[in-house]
Amino acid sequence: MIFNAAQLREFAERYTAAWCSQDPMSVANCYAKNGSLTINSEPPAEGRQNIAVAVVKFMIAFPDLQIVMDDIDIQGERAVYHWTLSGANTGPGGSGHRVRISGFEVWTIGKDGLIFESRGHFDTADYHRQIQRGTVETE
Repeated sequence: MIFNAAQLREFAERYTAAWCSQDPMSVANCYAKNGSLTINSEPPAEGRQNIAVAVVKFMIAFPDLQIVMDDIDIQGERAVYHWTLSGANTGPGGSGHRVRISGFEVWTIGKDGLIFESRGHFDTADYHRQIQRGTVETE
């Protein structure tokens, strides 16, 4: 890995800000040109354009999308980025319910200092339940 802990944290903070920007290409630009993003068991989005398409789906569904970095750590040759997403599902066809879901991404960082591979995970059953009924906790 080419990052030390401080560099990795700064990169993860930029990545977090990109997710909150409502600009899918700003997220995609955190990835190598041939990088990939896998969300749960979905097929991987490969290349920046396809990553932007995967990201924009969340941005459209949650116009007030906020991502908070809960933690970032180095585990061997990989980094693990822990996050919490919150927002109201008020995009086209949305339920209007607020969602708050946590997850993580396991990153492989390329020699260019960008994400070469990200494998993201979150509880999809809880996510869909919250879209239908809203968060359990009052924010």
